[in-house]
Amino acid sequence: MDDLDTFDLRILAALQRDARLTNQQLAEKVNLSASQCSRRRSRLEETGVIAGYPARLDRESLGFGLTVYVSVMLNTHNRDNARKFAELMRRLDNVQEAHALTGEMDYLIKLTVRNLKELSSIINDELMPHEAVQTVKSAIVLDTIKESTALPVG
Repeated sequence: MDDLDTFDLRILAALQRDARLTNQQLAEKVNLSASQCSRRRSRLEETGVIAGYPARLDRESLGFGLTVYVSVMLNTHNRDNARKFAELMRRLDNVQEAHALTGEMDYLIKLTVRNLKELSSIINDELMPHEAVQTVKSAIVLDTIKESTALPVG
């Protein structure tokens, strides 16, 4: 972030709101010429500051009615167990996020599932029997108050 100026931050903020902006539209929003904006955008992409432009899909429209947070504790703490568990997380399509934690639980997982049957299958057929897993606790989201992927850049 040290070499990003206010124009770069404005570009990032605008693209987080609407990644489909053309360079001309983006230039108008951040008060630069389209060519300057294009060069800056390319540099931000090349350096990895802009990691990609994913489409944000509506879960419920696609039949994914439940969001669930699952806490997992491993049975032993070693690199092999952590590696095996990470492989499981990468393999499961319903896993939206998986984070290694400090504290009582080792991992926090965000799952998106169609229904309770699908949740039960993931917990009982994938997580619980996994050789690295000791404890699994789940919490079903009742209501989402705020959800954002936008970073507070400007």
